[in-house]
Amino acid sequence: MLDFIKLYRTPLLFALISVAFYTSFAYDLDRSDFIKLITLYAGLFYLAYLFIEKWKLKFSWLLGFGIISRLLFLVAIPNLSQDFYRFIWDGRLLFQGINPYLFTPEIFLNTNSTEPVLSAVEGLGVTIEQANKLYEGMGALNASHFSNYPPVNQLCFAIAALFAGKSILGSVIIMRFIIILADVGILYFGRKLLKNLNLNPNNIFWYFLNPFIIIEMTGNLHFESVMLFFVTWSLYLLHKRKWFWAAILLGISVSVKLLPLLFLPLFFQYFSEKKFFKYGILKLLGFYTVVLAVAGLTFLPFLSSEFITNFSTTLALWFQNFEFNASVYYIIRWVGFQINGYNIIETVGKILPLITIAFLLFLTFFRKNISTKKIIVGMLFGVSVYFLFSTTVHPWYIATPLLLSVFTKYKFPIIWSFVVMLSYSAYGTDGFSENLWLVALEYLIAAGYGGFEIWKSSCQVSSTCKVSKTL
Repeated sequence: MLDFIKLYRTPLLFALISVAFYTSFAYDLDRSDFIKLITLYAGLFYLAYLFIEKWKLKFSWLLGFGIISRLLFLVAIPNLSQDFYRFIWDGRLLFQGINPYLFTPEIFLNTNSTEPVLSAVEGLGVTIEQANKLYEGMGALNASHFSNYPPVNQLCFAIAALFAGKSILGSVIIMRFIIILADVGILYFGRKLLKNLNLNPNNIFWYFLNPFIIIEMTGNLHFESVMLFFVTWSLYLLHKRKWFWAAILLGISVSVKLLPLLFLPLFFQYFSEKKFFKYGILKLLGFYTVVLAVAGLTFLPFLSSEFITNFSTTLALWFQNFEFNASVYYIIRWVGFQINGYNIIETVGKILPLITIAFLLFLTFFRKNISTKKIIVGMLFGVSVYFLFSTTVHPWYIATPLLLSVFTKYKFPIIWSFVVMLSYSAYGTDGFSENLWLVALEYLIAAGYGGFEIWKSSCQVSSTCKVSKTL
């Protein structure tokens, strides 16, 4: 035992420091204390780099430390996001057989609601445990909007209600276990996919051990992990030419978060490659049909004209009303103020998604996405451009490009997963106020490094420019 400690004394010491930092982050941090937040996070990020890259520790060590780091958050109430209160609310509604898409929390608490709607709610005979506490926790803005979380995500919330319907902390613990299991699944299928792609299987630890993932997913209960678990499993099966099961899993991922819908056009050329798939066009149509059918079936129990109206209206808020940590949009907004004298988000919010769609179509028809590696690179750049042109980019959104990057040679999402935490400077002791200088710094670093990697890659392919061997 002493020999073991002597041999690994430095990694063990730094692991203990990391445990102390995570514990402080989970139980002794207020979101408004940005200096402490970013200091702890920078330390954890550097320690993760040492574990993954410098010391190149064994798989069992990295796995164990990743799980321990997550379990440190087990009984902590999320301190960087209030969304989990809405998750618990929706789950308790669904567990009682009530469609969570038809009523806002505000309606249930008789706030700013019309009499006909109130009468409908009263007729349901529903009781939400700790309703006032959940309402206060999620905030009036969240409570005034209809739910926009897809059905499989709602199922996760309902599971928390099943096992802990009267305890907020109990619900948090149940949801946390679901997310931890999803991350372990990503590690499992991610390593298998990396091996099949002849890439370093330990690349997956840039997801699994990344403090960004541990804090934002396990710590703050964001379900991107569950979505990405199904995406990773789907990509692995697709690489194995099991397109039908891959389509089912991708359809489930859409029903956790809608984001994977962006990736569908990119498979067009993949299935047309005859050396991979016979009758490619038929299988492509089958793939699309299965994905959309699986996702559609999960929505079927909730389907009504009211659901369609409420769900689409709430989604539109992310494009035409809400704004946070944006990049290109903030530049356009500034120009709009100079020309028109007011915020033009309602107009720009309709145009920016069209630019993303145009870029995805460009990737679909003008880039040869004929291998799993190329598909993943296309997905990476497609989702990255989507976020660059979005009006709202919460930190946890970066989980998707981060995971996709581990299957490629591009590392800019790893850099992005570090600098995106600068966005938390907006939550100060005096209320919400974004520091646009820090937002600009975030995107200059992340996009700048991404641009450098693209330039470097194009140079290596075309041999038209020279790149130092040390880069």
